[in-house]
Amino acid sequence: MTLNGSRVLDGVAEMLGADHEQLAQLALAAEPGANGLTMIPYLEGERTPNLPHATGSFVGMSLASMNPADVARAAVEGLLCGLADGLEAQTALGVPVSSIQLIGGAARSAAVQRIAPAIFGQEVLVPEPGEYVADGAARQAAWVLAGGPTPPSWTVSELKTFTAEPTPQVRELYASRLTLYAERR
Repeated sequence: MTLNGSRVLDGVAEMLGADHEQLAQLALAAEPGANGLTMIPYLEGERTPNLPHATGSFVGMSLASMNPADVARAAVEGLLCGLADGLEAQTALGVPVSSIQLIGGAARSAAVQRIAPAIFGQEVLVPEPGEYVADGAARQAAWVLAGGPTPPSWTVSELKTFTAEPTPQVRELYASRLTLYAERR
């Protein structure tokens, strides 16, 4: 649902002179809401909403939030709020969501794993790192070739479950600032 969540974390880690583990530690050290700092992570445009020429922004910067921990937290929260917006767009179309699984490079971040359930307001499952996009495409191809009403059985890795106290105030602040971005020139 996002162009590439890992690249948001890559960019902020580089900006802060941190590696991914340090970025996660910084983000987890900050309080939810990052002292009022919000990152709109449209660094390469965005899919949901459809804003291919949008750029990212930090909104709500103050002396209190101008520190590495709040910047890192705002990046993780902004990335996850964007995913939550995509999820809401899906459910608004009548697509039911019974569980949330995070896959990909950003899902390896301890901060993403621990903050995601607070943003989504429900538990989040994270499988062991793997090639899930390729595996899913292979499963769909096998289903087409085999035919039948259900896909072929597939081995699923063990899932880790993450829970957190919901932070709806973070999503509300993010939503109020979504339009505060510039167009790419």
